[in-house]
Amino acid sequence: MSAVIAMRGVGLTYPGPPPVAALHPVDLTVEQGQYVTVVGPSGSGKSTFLNVAGLLDRPTEGVFELDDIDVGGLRERERTALRGARIGFVFQSFHLLAFRTATENVALAQLYSGVPRAVRLAAARAALERVGLAHRADALPATMSGGERQRVAIARALVHRPSLLLCDEPTGNLDTTTAHAVLELLDNLHSDGMTLIVITHDPNVAIRGQRTVTIRDGHLYE
Repeated sequence: MSAVIAMRGVGLTYPGPPPVAALHPVDLTVEQGQYVTVVGPSGSGKSTFLNVAGLLDRPTEGVFELDDIDVGGLRERERTALRGARIGFVFQSFHLLAFRTATENVALAQLYSGVPRAVRLAAARAALERVGLAHRADALPATMSGGERQRVAIARALVHRPSLLLCDEPTGNLDTTTAHAVLELLDNLHSDGMTLIVITHDPNVAIRGQRTVTIRDGHLYE
């Protein structure tokens, strides 16, 4: 299997003054199809790790490869294009547009891809079917449960067939029963071959992964 993520000595220090090492040098490889959970207390560096792994922030040291592409030398436009093509994001707050249907919310992920609208909508409906929400394709977010809204968000992350699904506290706004259903969906996606990294503070979420890494004070342990 090839590595989706390969980090060698990747770290991020904010210049200050004084300089703040938000993420100390990390060595981490995530193979295609793996399910990795990342845990740690508040302020431990989880968000910094997510931003670096998701190409939202540039590391200040080390080598980071995504799908065997060294992202260090890429211009910002190239990083944005790579992020849009290879990474799907799922957040605790669903970030759905209130006056757009489920299908339209999912289709928006491909708005700047150059794909015709009809093709975008067809892909959105297929993604909704994949997460078990084909019957809610025309529903507005206000008429959906929290679990349904998170499934729409997951469908939006999947619609462009990314290499990596990067989830930040995906069950943080859900009750126990609904959270369990969303975690089962992530399990199913993993079974289908999706590579997942899930950031969480919840041990019940962390145990779902094949591997768990811990971040504490900007240091990563496995």
